[in-house]
Amino acid sequence: MAGRRRRARLAVADALRFAVVIPARSARSVRQTGPAGQAAPTRLTGPARLTGLVGVVALALLTAACGTGTSTGGETAGSRAGPGGTITEAGSGLLDPLAVAWATAYHQQFADVTVTTASVGSGKGIALATAGKIDIGASDAYLSSGDLVKNQNLLNVPLAISAQTIIYNLPGMSQGSHVQLNGTVLAGIYDGTITTWNDPAIASLNQGLHLPDIKIVPIHRSDSSGDTFLFTSYLSTQDPNWNDAIGYGTTAAWPQVPRAKGANGSVNTMNDCEHTPGCVAYNGISYLSKALAGRLGEAALANSAGRYTLPTASAIRDSVGSFVSITPPNETISMIEGPSATGYPIINYEYAVVSTRQPNATKASMIRAFLKWVITTGNDASYVDRVGFQPLPAAVVSLGEAQIAEIGP
Repeated sequence: MAGRRRRARLAVADALRFAVVIPARSARSVRQTGPAGQAAPTRLTGPARLTGLVGVVALALLTAACGTGTSTGGETAGSRAGPGGTITEAGSGLLDPLAVAWATAYHQQFADVTVTTASVGSGKGIALATAGKIDIGASDAYLSSGDLVKNQNLLNVPLAISAQTIIYNLPGMSQGSHVQLNGTVLAGIYDGTITTWNDPAIASLNQGLHLPDIKIVPIHRSDSSGDTFLFTSYLSTQDPNWNDAIGYGTTAAWPQVPRAKGANGSVNTMNDCEHTPGCVAYNGISYLSKALAGRLGEAALANSAGRYTLPTASAIRDSVGSFVSITPPNETISMIEGPSATGYPIINYEYAVVSTRQPNATKASMIRAFLKWVITTGNDASYVDRVGFQPLPAAVVSLGEAQIAEIGP
């Protein structure tokens, strides 16, 4: 049965190469609902293209391909049976503040279980989980079809809904004056075409806003990062030249740009921007309150309808709403620049990358119970609100529970 479920997941991943969201404006905003054999999230091996066939695969067929399966555990979100132990989690810096809160709360409720966390970047989290060196790899990026082919026991289970912010350091500018940016302008900044903050390309998007005549210092992640995956996906969707030349992935072949800097990790990205006048950087929403406290600004980003939005709770929810019904059983889906006219364009599921083959029944039971707790109790507003996340919709929780049930010895 486990083998049949694994083969079904691969069939779904392969089928998803033809599933796209019909755009709200032009064919250029078509979004695929799976990696579709494109550049693997764990690395960028060449130009990655975000093009696909227009159409939507019937989810009923995908569900049928997955089979019904049988549950391997009876854990519920509020109870846990069996011996305790330790669960190891590492990966996404974006998720880390919430992961720490979850780990603390879970240990308080179940004192015999300890959950350790480490912010090492999504790419390393995936690699460690793939190698069996940790129990859960946390990632902002979904597993690619190539990952699933090579590692047929791996799942990626959404834990919560997140977003990415674009921050900047413009001395003297009010934080209430949100500079408006789009993917084409950001691509020009990161490829060195746009070098000053008062460049006509930026000024044309911000009429009436006084932009300083200072040099731009673009900061990117130097490690393998889910944030880089999200950011380069947005650039690739909005700018064909970036898509053709650079593409998207957890790493990128960053153009050699004067003054550009690399930063290792989410905290260093924020700190470097805070201490660098003229900086622009991408970072997870879980660090936004600290960035604003450090006097950094927050950009409003162009969505698929051409509207400039901030990552407010309502804008994130509006974007997610377009994807809930087309989230496939294996929950591998890109939600960058969705069709919602009021939505924020860079949102994502935060994933737990976990193996269905655990060393023993005790470990499998602990992981199942913890993940079920995370996607239910752990999605309460008392947890997700503190980092700007949104809870998983009920339909996505159900898909997650079905995946979690596959975890066994």
